[in-house]
Amino acid sequence: MSRTVFLHTYGCQMNERDSEEILGMLQGKGYALATQPEAADILLINTCAVREHADLTVVGPEVPLSLGVADRFAAASRLLVGPSAAAARLETSKAFAKSFMARHGIPTARFQTCETASDANRCIATGEFGLPVVLKADGLAAGKGVVVASTRIEAEAAIDAAMSQRRFGEAGARLVVEECLSGPEVSFFVISDGRSALPIGSAQDHKRIFDGDRGPNTGGMGAFAPSPLVDEALQGYVMRAIVEPVIHGMSAEGSPFSGFLYVGLMLTAEGPKVIEFNVRLGDPEAQVILSLIDEPLVPLLVGAARGALRRTACRQSSDKLVGVVLASRGYPETSDSGKVITGINAAEAETGVAVYHAGTARVAGQLTTAGGRVLTVVGRGGSFAEAAARAYAGVSHIAFDGMQYRRDIGRRALDVPAESRARIP
Repeated sequence: MSRTVFLHTYGCQMNERDSEEILGMLQGKGYALATQPEAADILLINTCAVREHADLTVVGPEVPLSLGVADRFAAASRLLVGPSAAAARLETSKAFAKSFMARHGIPTARFQTCETASDANRCIATGEFGLPVVLKADGLAAGKGVVVASTRIEAEAAIDAAMSQRRFGEAGARLVVEECLSGPEVSFFVISDGRSALPIGSAQDHKRIFDGDRGPNTGGMGAFAPSPLVDEALQGYVMRAIVEPVIHGMSAEGSPFSGFLYVGLMLTAEGPKVIEFNVRLGDPEAQVILSLIDEPLVPLLVGAARGALRRTACRQSSDKLVGVVLASRGYPETSDSGKVITGINAAEAETGVAVYHAGTARVAGQLTTAGGRVLTVVGRGGSFAEAAARAYAGVSHIAFDGMQYRRDIGRRALDVPAESRARIP
C-alpha cells in the first residue's frame, strides 16, 4: 500500500481539507504520518522515508537542506519538497546570497563581504555604510548571527565575537557588512518547481520578545497574515523584480531552486529590498500562511517536488489570521522544560482557534514544555481585530509555569498608515 509521510513537516498546519484527507487515510486509506528524526541526520531521514514507503517528504528545518538531504533523495528518485544543498545557499550562506543578488540585479542593501577581522574593521572604519550598520555571519547561526551595531565600538565587538572568538563557529569565519535599511518588514512566500514560482501568501511577524517591539530578538513571537501592506501591485513587483530573477538565475547557474522560498523584504523609501532569503517556511509564519491556502495543499507539494507546478496562482481565503506564540521562562536566552501544560482542549473549543505544537513532549501521560517556543495559538476571523480577539481567547485557557507571550500580536495590522505603503520603482 502506497503511503505518504510528512517528515520534518508542517503536516499539522495543513488546511482543514488536507487535514481531513490525511486523517481519513490514516484510518486505512493509505497515508501515514511519521515521527521526526534529528534534523542533522539526513541518513536517518532517508531511512525513515524508505521504511514508511513515503511518496513525499516535506523538509522543514534548514539544517538537513544544507547537508544535502534533497540531493540524497533525488539520487534515489524519491520525491522531496526542498532545494538541493547548492540551491539552499540562498539561506545557508549570506555571502553567496548577496553576491547572487548583485549578479542578477535583485534589489538589496549595499554590502561588502569580509574574509578576515581586519577586513571587517577596515570596512567599518571607512564609514561607507554609516551607522547603524548590519553585520551578518555568513553561515547558519541558529538565528543569532545578525547584529545591528549603532556605534563603531559595537560593530568592532561584533566582529571580534564572530571572527576572532568564533562565537558562531565556522559560520562566523566570513562576515557580511551591509547598510542598515529602514521601513516596514514583510515576509513573502512562494513555492517553486525549479522553473517557475507560485505565490502562496504574505505575512508580518514580531521578532522582539516584549510588547512594543522591545527586548532581544527571537525566532518569532507571533505573526499575522496576509500582510495589509502587500497589495496586488506590490506582489506583482516582487514576483517580477525578485522572485523570477531568483528562479531563473539559480537555474542559469546550474542550481535550480525548488521548494518553499521565503523572501524577507524591507519596504524602503526607494522600494522593496531583500533583507534575507529562507529556503523553507518560517515559524510562526507557516501557521498563518498555510491556513490561508483555500485549496488542497498536497497537489501543490507534489507538483513542486516533481518539477511540474503548471500554474501561476493558488486560491486564497479572504480570512485574516493572527498567531500568538507561547514561550517558556528564560526564552530566548534559555528555555525551561518539563512544565505541565493545561487548557489546550478548552482553547481549541473556542470558535476559530487552532493550537499548534512546537516545543512540547508527552511525559508520563502529561503534555509538558520541551523548548523555548512551546505553542502557537492561531485565531481566524473576518478581520484582524476578530482574529486577534479569538487568538487571545484561546491563549486565556492555556497555562504552564513560566509561560510568557506578547499581548500586542496583530495590532500593527489594525491601523496601517498611508506612508507604510510601499513605493514601487
